[in-house]
Amino acid sequence: MNSGLNFLVAARQCEISELEHLALTSELVGVIGRLVHALQKERGISNLFLASRGERFGAQRAPQVEECQRLQAEVMARFDALDTDASRARNGARLFNRIAYVLQALDGLPALRARVAALALTAEETTAAFVRLIAGLLCVVLEAADSATDPEISRALVALFHFMQGKEYAGQERALGSAAYASGRIDPERQQQWRHLIEAQDACFQVFQDFSDANARATWLGQQDAEALAAQEKLRRVAVDARLSSALDPNASLPWYENCTRRIDAMRQVEDALAIHLRSLCERRIAQARAELRDQQASLQALQRQAAASDAEPATSLLSPPLSPHLERSVLGMVQEQNRRLQTMSDELATTRAALNERKVIERAKGLLMASRKLSEDEAHTMLRQTAMNQGKRLVDVAQTVLSMSDYL
Repeated sequence: MNSGLNFLVAARQCEISELEHLALTSELVGVIGRLVHALQKERGISNLFLASRGERFGAQRAPQVEECQRLQAEVMARFDALDTDASRARNGARLFNRIAYVLQALDGLPALRARVAALALTAEETTAAFVRLIAGLLCVVLEAADSATDPEISRALVALFHFMQGKEYAGQERALGSAAYASGRIDPERQQQWRHLIEAQDACFQVFQDFSDANARATWLGQQDAEALAAQEKLRRVAVDARLSSALDPNASLPWYENCTRRIDAMRQVEDALAIHLRSLCERRIAQARAELRDQQASLQALQRQAAASDAEPATSLLSPPLSPHLERSVLGMVQEQNRRLQTMSDELATTRAALNERKVIERAKGLLMASRKLSEDEAHTMLRQTAMNQGKRLVDVAQTVLSMSDYL
């Protein structure tokens, strides 16, 4: 006999399976964060190396490349551990597509590094290549956040993703500023791009604060280095507010890089705190779900014992023997509690996922422009960003307009 309690037990088992998959995905996200941090540092070093025509930071490149290779191996191992069974993987199509892109980009790293070593690329070209790779890694994190079915874990993933994205914008600002100061000049296009990166960081860190837990926010505030921030802000204003095509002091490239690095390294401590919170949250939710499953299984066994005892008695009715009042109330209470809990989870997930919609709208608009205009991802993003700045609108508003016009046409 399959009673409602049988299906409650089955539902709880499915929930545990999803939570265990989320726990593995969360471990992957943590390793990706470490690789992204290392790649961001390699990008900054490569920019200074290229902008100085190989005169600076040559000695720092080799150990940083080794660190990136070590972390890349860890990420690859995590990819291999993922369940690629299409019937079990939630959000698998988008997640696996993102991973395939990342693997292809990682395969191209040795050739990129060889061209950097040979001074065969500009700082801008190198930055663009690293930006594409890091963007691909962050999209894996985005898909992980979008696949979460537990509200608390979803909020933690949303906070972590936006903090990582804000940190990446900070890394791009470090790279842009390093190249500008090392070259000794700043032009209007770079100034405009610089302002966009500042605004994008602020937006991401605001979402992080809205969705993170109190400990993570306290860690973020505690990691703020007032001295480094003041020094970075001063150099930032010199470059961003400079007259058109103004000269910059090349000797300021190293102080700029060092102050930005201090700030980004402090961000890495916050990322670690967010990743630890995410892992502990997964462990706690799995333990809770398993305890609730044991309770439901105990009730199911009691139901089966009562049914067996009733079958052994002489039949007095054409109807199946009723449950005892106590057990009937217990089963009804569990069904009602499960319904309330699932409805609450659904409402909370809808609220949390709204924070991901902006990012998904921008990604869809970029994909549409890439297909219709035959643009690269960088060119599509630049077109959206340029239009947003020219019209004084948010990037997501311009992206939504692009999608709406596409639907109309």
